[in-house]
Amino acid sequence: MTNAVQTHVPAARAKPKKAIQGEKLRGYDKVARIPIKVIPTVEAKKKPDWIRVKMSSPAEVARIKATLREQKLYTVCEEAACPNLPQCFADGTATFMIMGDICTRRCPFCDVGHGRPNELDKDEPRHTAETIQGLGLKYAVITSVDRDDLKDGGAAHFVEVLNESRALSPNCLIEILVPDFRGRMEIALDLLTETPPDVFNHNIETVPRLYKAFRPGSDYQHSLDLLKLYKERRPDIATKCGFMVGLGETEEEIYALLDDLKAHNVDMITVGQYLQPSKDHAPVDRYVHPDEFQRYMDYGKKIGFFSIWAGPMVRSSYFADRQYYGEDCPAPIRSKKALEAEGKLGC
Repeated sequence: MTNAVQTHVPAARAKPKKAIQGEKLRGYDKVARIPIKVIPTVEAKKKPDWIRVKMSSPAEVARIKATLREQKLYTVCEEAACPNLPQCFADGTATFMIMGDICTRRCPFCDVGHGRPNELDKDEPRHTAETIQGLGLKYAVITSVDRDDLKDGGAAHFVEVLNESRALSPNCLIEILVPDFRGRMEIALDLLTETPPDVFNHNIETVPRLYKAFRPGSDYQHSLDLLKLYKERRPDIATKCGFMVGLGETEEEIYALLDDLKAHNVDMITVGQYLQPSKDHAPVDRYVHPDEFQRYMDYGKKIGFFSIWAGPMVRSSYFADRQYYGEDCPAPIRSKKALEAEGKLGC
């Protein structure tokens, strides 16, 4: 028996910063106070060959970014560090993020900053509409940060953006990806029922077992109810929902989630691989194989969704116009070597 003496004492991490109005908290400062703590990742899992995006036109990406900065607009593509940004921007599409770039929630999977948001920009609806018109978009996706500081959760601001955008681009279809409006559902539903989008989208994000860890401040059943109640009020409007895999869920839990979404009358589904934005965010539990994504699509079609897109790089607004028109989900980009190793290439 040895009398070992511990000589190394790890340095304590600095206290997380407090939220100051207008200042974004990210990484450790954002997630330090959530109920289930995130242990910083020391060594990330190696990404498989199917986590790939197509190369695209740098000139078109730069043009869209310049237009957005000129109008003082944000995109969720940039704020959430979406890996599809080059592909989507080069294709002339973007998902606008309204009501600022500071969220009142602290979800550990998301790269959008947390804090105390500034007041709403009264010119933002007009700027958004002018940008949609200037880019010549035929399909636009409008999302937002969570704004728990607002009495209507920001629903009236969504309405203003819809009205301004339709005034300047009457032929552009508009999909809105809304927060959960928790505690403000009735007023939000009233406003968005009267002024509907072309697609009403709300992401449920993960299976109910993982909600406490990954969606602090949110409620699984509340999100299901929001989608169902909107469909009851506006059966003529398509409803849509997205979630991630690779957070620690099981395949059986995903089938149960799809059953829940079908029971709540959702029309379109997106399923994508969770990718860790930084070492201080929730770690990737596993990289889901493309064959598993295909099983989710097969099951979704079997139970009757109008459309289900599932794949490693699929995101809620990924080629949203193509999904709206019923096109098939793009196949993941894979290396010839990996396909040969799996016996999926012919002679």
